[in-house]
Amino acid sequence: MDVKSPEERIIMGIDPGTNIMGYAFIGVRGNRVRLIAMGVIDLRKMADSYLKLGEIFSRVQGLIKSFLPDEVAIEAPFFGKNVQSMLKLGRAQGVAIAAAISRDVPICEYAPLKIKMAITGNGGASKEQVADMLRRMLNIDAGEMPHFMDATDALGAAYCHFLQLGKPVVKTGYSSWKDYVAKNPDKIK
Repeated sequence: MDVKSPEERIIMGIDPGTNIMGYAFIGVRGNRVRLIAMGVIDLRKMADSYLKLGEIFSRVQGLIKSFLPDEVAIEAPFFGKNVQSMLKLGRAQGVAIAAAISRDVPICEYAPLKIKMAITGNGGASKEQVADMLRRMLNIDAGEMPHFMDATDALGAAYCHFLQLGKPVVKTGYSSWKDYVAKNPDKIK
């Protein structure tokens, strides 16, 4: 499967979970981004939590082998009140990270708030708002959007990573503060 052109880099996004784990792949060439694939690993039919972790490891390794990402962006667990849920989510994230490490793929972690801010400009945005913004930015047909928001959460992590890599340099027309002051004496008190 040839998903990558020579001048393109691929970013994998992961939204960890022990029941539904989202993944997405984007291709980046310069400042252009395209969706390669997104989906979920559905673990709901597996009863044993340790077997789920093994399946996460195996499936993430398989996805990495298929799509050959240059980097992985993973969503950090959010701090909730249910300690048991936090532990399970942390285990799922750790296993996904271990799978990426085993394939020598660098990993970056992003808090849900940072991802929402990067995509929508609002850290309190809903999953639906994030998904809709990603759909618009990547020109994804509404009918092609996945049923599970876990996939679009993973896409959000990948896109947030792309934005962090590209930190655009804004041309101000000024070479320094001294230059700014010289060109704007009316703004200095």
